[in-house]
Amino acid sequence: MAVNKEILKTTCPRDCYDACGIEVLRENGKIISVRGDKDHFVSRGKLCAKCQIFYNGVVLDEGVRLTQPLRRVGAKGEGRFEPVSWDTAMSEIAARFGHIVEANGPENILHAHYTGTCSLIANNFPMRFLSRLGAREVEPDTVCNMAGHVALGYMLGTSVHGFDPRTVKDSKCVLVWGANPSASAPHAHSHWLPEAPCSVIVVDPVRHATAEAADMHLQLFPGSDAALAFAMMHVLKRENLIDREFLAAHTIGWDELEPVLENCTPEWGAAETGVPAADIVQAAKLYGAGPALLWLGQGLQRQPMGGNIIRACATLPAICGNYAKPGAGLLYLNGGGQKGVDGDYLVAPHLSNSPDTLSQMDMAAYLESAENARAFLCWNINPVASSPEQTRLMNAMSRDDLFTVVLDIFATDTTDFADYVLPAASFLEFDDLVSGYFNMSFSAQAKVAEPMGEALPNQEIFRRLARAMGFTEPELQESDADIIDTIMKGVGTAGGFEALKASGTLFPNPEPQMQFAGYKFLTDSGKVEIASAAAEADGHPRLPQSSSDTRPGGGRLRLISPASEWLMNDSYANDPKVEKQLGAATVTINPRDAEAHGLAAGSRVRLSNGTGSLELDVVVSDRVAPGVAMSPKGRWPRRAGKERANVNTLNPGQKTDMGESSAVHGVEVEIAAI
Repeated sequence: MAVNKEILKTTCPRDCYDACGIEVLRENGKIISVRGDKDHFVSRGKLCAKCQIFYNGVVLDEGVRLTQPLRRVGAKGEGRFEPVSWDTAMSEIAARFGHIVEANGPENILHAHYTGTCSLIANNFPMRFLSRLGAREVEPDTVCNMAGHVALGYMLGTSVHGFDPRTVKDSKCVLVWGANPSASAPHAHSHWLPEAPCSVIVVDPVRHATAEAADMHLQLFPGSDAALAFAMMHVLKRENLIDREFLAAHTIGWDELEPVLENCTPEWGAAETGVPAADIVQAAKLYGAGPALLWLGQGLQRQPMGGNIIRACATLPAICGNYAKPGAGLLYLNGGGQKGVDGDYLVAPHLSNSPDTLSQMDMAAYLESAENARAFLCWNINPVASSPEQTRLMNAMSRDDLFTVVLDIFATDTTDFADYVLPAASFLEFDDLVSGYFNMSFSAQAKVAEPMGEALPNQEIFRRLARAMGFTEPELQESDADIIDTIMKGVGTAGGFEALKASGTLFPNPEPQMQFAGYKFLTDSGKVEIASAAAEADGHPRLPQSSSDTRPGGGRLRLISPASEWLMNDSYANDPKVEKQLGAATVTINPRDAEAHGLAAGSRVRLSNGTGSLELDVVVSDRVAPGVAMSPKGRWPRRAGKERANVNTLNPGQKTDMGESSAVHGVEVEIAAI
């Protein structure tokens, strides 16, 4: 038999800054390997280690994947099911939803989702059905980055219009604040930052691989970021490195902020943050020397005063005039709208009949009562692993009268509590589009295999559910091909989807884009609002504040749970090879804290607080500052043995100052030897 070998291009749609190009090698129609596209400007022939394992591991394993609809036969949490047909699942789910809508109202159906896939159709089309249904949404960004969105909205009018990474060629400094590219943007860590023709400064409580490789690492104590920003602004003012012409023409509030800086000396900053005063001065001078890029990470604002921290840090480019010119700008996220993607078209908001959203910080408490929720629908998310108040959430989801439906490609901690589990197709099994949120690229997600068993793409599952519910709006049945064609026309690419698949990735704007070109800021005033009347009207201070969080007392440690280099949020944890790389769950503490608590490397300890407790192995390292404990997120409770818990069992669901978002990096714990 002749062997027919072929290579097809597609794109990684994971929740990652990189949006890597992929080559899929097939022989006689069967996938042999998934690897990085050698022609892609990001992947350069190599995927990150975790994706390389996962995409060649359980994603291709029909014995691990969900391949047919399942109906619960055991108790909630046991994960025991029987197979049923799609017709049976759809009719029974639709009947139950219909009864709840009639008896209690659609707002009693709660739905949660996030970024299990970031491809445009699979991540957005389901909202058409859910809006039409009138279900109550758990606001997805409240588990991640909502405080930053709100804060940058006050200052810039948008949080999704960032600098173009291609402009780094003109920069004199890149300041990475509260991001860990080595774990969450591996190719930016390996290529973009090392190739930047300028100084790289990293601000982070953890000396991760990107911090180690940087020209400077400012290892501050968590919660003191605003104080560091103010101390740097003091230096910029003292050294005449501010752009007074820009401030006068394009900002509001500099005259109010300037006097506040007088007392924010580097020495004051050192006392507040733990960063030496000389390093604060040097970092400020490097940033202020010329065009500079400021990358604000998602983890930065997952602190009690996360919104204020973002406002304080985002003041740096304003006082240095780092906008609308080559090599300058601020990046939180880059939205698809900059590339011509019509987000409203994708979700069809005109269909919406939905009530107010709910914060993920309130989800566990909300699900406890039938008065609040009689049904729970999860897609693109594994909340039992990723949400706060883990034990409380599992208890709430154990309610026999809570009708729960979960879409996933694998059995997870969350599917264990479902009444119906619907098998979703992987990104290799349907056509879609990917708009990266770091680079200004636009890519094809190409179908390279048939869905396993009876699995279906998210959008097809919701089309079938809409038909079963008797919904007749044409938007609920629009085909993938028609949606792709409409989006492609908006982006303005030649040759349509077939041409995009052939190239894999393109740049809708071939030349680097200047952030806020022509100084057209998106606030109502058209200026950068350092002083924000909108923030003040919402009950926040008019100006960003220089204050720091109170340090933990009584021997407690501040627990941070950053991204793992081997996991993608809570994805990949079920791959045996990934699990082997992860090893035992650990907590890293500083040598000073190890000595104070009488602990040695390898000790078994219990972290505890009023929310829960967790047993971990100790790693002793100055990678973290004194007073800090670090245990990466993302492990699956169902794979943790008898405890059935991960680090979120310690997360009480504290909210940030803005956006009702997660303040998970503000958790405090006690540590004790077992």
